Amino acid sequence: MSEASLGTHKAGTHKAGTHKEEAVYVYEAPVRLWHWANAAAILVLCVTGYLIGSPPPSIHGEPSAHFLFGWIRFLHFSAGQILVVGFVFRFYWSFVGNDHAREIFRPPVWRKSFWLGVIHEIRWYAMLEKAPKKYSGHNPLAILSMHVLFVWGTLFMIITGLALYGEGQGPGWIHRLFTSWVIPLFGQSQTVHTWHHMAMWVIVIFAIVHIYAAVREDIMSRQSIISSMFSGWRTFRDGGPTDEH
Repeated sequence: MSEASLGTHKAGTHKAGTHKEEAVYVYEAPVRLWHWANAAAILVLCVTGYLIGSPPPSIHGEPSAHFLFGWIRFLHFSAGQILVVGFVFRFYWSFVGNDHAREIFRPPVWRKSFWLGVIHEIRWYAMLEKAPKKYSGHNPLAILSMHVLFVWGTLFMIITGLALYGEGQGPGWIHRLFTSWVIPLFGQSQTVHTWHHMAMWVIVIFAIVHIYAAVREDIMSRQSIISSMFSGWRTFRDGGPTDEH
């Protein structure tokens, strides 16, 4: 992969050639905006979802003066709508954005090099490899885990969440499109609630691992992982070409 095709910019090169940083524009502004809005929505959804599943103690006095649980449900539904709109937009951008915008939605599972990269990353995280590979975007293991756990996990949460929301709203387009078949598929409403709540913990675990991996790779792989989601640019603090999937 040529530097021209990556849009690579070299910076910080000293006369002695002992330090060189390459910068590659990876994450476009719409992807970065979606990432942080999505992160905020998921945080609100997880906190309010936990409280819905394990309600806080009752408050004494006139209910209309408190409306605590009503606010919890309102925040949950609002964050859920932001998640749905963001997911639809992100799916659309995977077709019109750059190559990196498509990675987590259409992983190149048909390539042998991709699976070899997954194995290498597993060995790297297990401290069995001496050096990491350099990828301008997500590494193969990150692509695979985000596709399976995040993309499909979020889609599961959206479908089951809309089914439960439609049940509470009653007859309408949400009820017809989701509630009418999702709840019968699971057998009963409580089963959908249970699976929806369990999937929340999968998202929580994924978020914890995702943050850990980003911080770890920022330090050990000598490349900007966290700051790239603010600036859009991925920098490499050592020389050498990037690896392809």
